[in-house]
Amino acid sequence: MTRSELLRALVRQAKSNGFEFRKWYISRMALPWQSFEASIDALSEERRYYALLFSHEFAQAFWRAGSKMTFVVPNSSFTRVSKDGSTMVVERRGHTRRTVKADAWRYHLKEMAVTEVDPLRYIRRFLLIEEDLVGIQPLAEDDESGDGLTLAEQASNPDDGMEEDFD
Repeated sequence: MTRSELLRALVRQAKSNGFEFRKWYISRMALPWQSFEASIDALSEERRYYALLFSHEFAQAFWRAGSKMTFVVPNSSFTRVSKDGSTMVVERRGHTRRTVKADAWRYHLKEMAVTEVDPLRYIRRFLLIEEDLVGIQPLAEDDESGDGLTLAEQASNPDDGMEEDFD
C-alpha cells in the first residue's frame, strides 16, 4: 500500500466518523481545495501528512469516543527477568484487539509522538483492510473481553503489510 492509498483510507475512515476533511484542509493547510485526490496527493508530499495525523480534529474522529475499534497488534518479543534472576525472551503472537475508551485519541497521539517509527506506520495498524483479516479467527458473539481473536501463524507479517515504497 502506498502512502497516498493509506492516507485515502485513513481520511475516509475519519470522514465516516464525522471528520470534515475539506474544511480541515482549507483552514489548516492554507492551500486551495481542488479535489479530494489532489488534496491527498498534496498531503503525501514532503511529509505534510504529519499535520493531519497530529490534528486533534482528525484524531478525535478517527479514534471516535465510545466506539469499538478493532485493530491488529503485531508480533512482538521482549526480554524480562524471571523470579529466579534468569533472563528470558517472551515471544507474543500477533492478534486483534478492541478499544472503547473515551479518550483513546489522546493516548494514541502521545504514542505516535514518542514512537520511533513513522506515524503512518503506527496508525496503519488501526485501519483494518480486508487483506489484513486473512487468517484471523472470527470473534464469537458472546466474547466480552474483546481480545479473543488471534492471528493464524501463517498470516503474521512483521511489516504490517506496508510496501517498501512507503518511506
